[in-house]
Amino acid sequence: MTPAERDMERATRMLARAKHVVVLTGAGISAESGIRTFRDTMRGLWKDFDPATLATPEAFARDPEVVTRWYDHRRLGCLAAEPNAGHTALVAIERGLIRRGGRFTLLTQNVDRLHHRAGSANVHELHGTIVVWRCTATGNELEPPPSPFREFPPRSAWGGLLRPAVVWFGEMLPIPALDAAARALRTCDCFMSVGTSSAVYPAAGFVDLAAASGSGTIEVNPQETPASGRFDVSIRARAGAALPELAARAFGTGT
Repeated sequence: MTPAERDMERATRMLARAKHVVVLTGAGISAESGIRTFRDTMRGLWKDFDPATLATPEAFARDPEVVTRWYDHRRLGCLAAEPNAGHTALVAIERGLIRRGGRFTLLTQNVDRLHHRAGSANVHELHGTIVVWRCTATGNELEPPPSPFREFPPRSAWGGLLRPAVVWFGEMLPIPALDAAARALRTCDCFMSVGTSSAVYPAAGFVDLAAASGSGTIEVNPQETPASGRFDVSIRARAGAALPELAARAFGTGT
């Protein structure tokens, strides 16, 4: 048995005996659906912009037209993408756990809502979502139609400008999502990180919180990350390749 096969076998055993699985997903799983990473969107018309100067409240206040044009460009790209095999495998894992009386919690750093579209039920968005936009005057939220905005910056029916319901640099992560993560990490017995760089906190520290509660820990990523040494098992593969195999092995079901 090769080291890779041993890692897959160990991960399978963890999933097969788990009662509460927590999964953290990052940009890697969405990249397999053709969604460019945050910085990779800076091409074409946007090649002369630094994304860090667009994704801030200050940038929006200074030039809401440019900021909302960029986010509308990204929003339409997310809406055009489709969930991939990694997304659907997580749905299979969730349903397999529920069938045997277990629990499943999905924490995502992605803003594209592909997990929702794939069918995942218990999803908590740590960085918000680009699919929903918020009125700056009232805080009311809406989901715009899947077509480009007609004006920039777009305005809401409540009188304010619309901004994406994402977390910008300098803003707090949503408290409900953080609370859900904390509760889940205290009670899970299997934690899995999928397609994340493990470089952005607090999510990069979730593996340590899970391990401190006695959970087994699994990393699924083609490349080594700064946190790889803190996982019990690291599977060097894409989510779309590894997760369907794990779901089939641990739950006897296809995706």
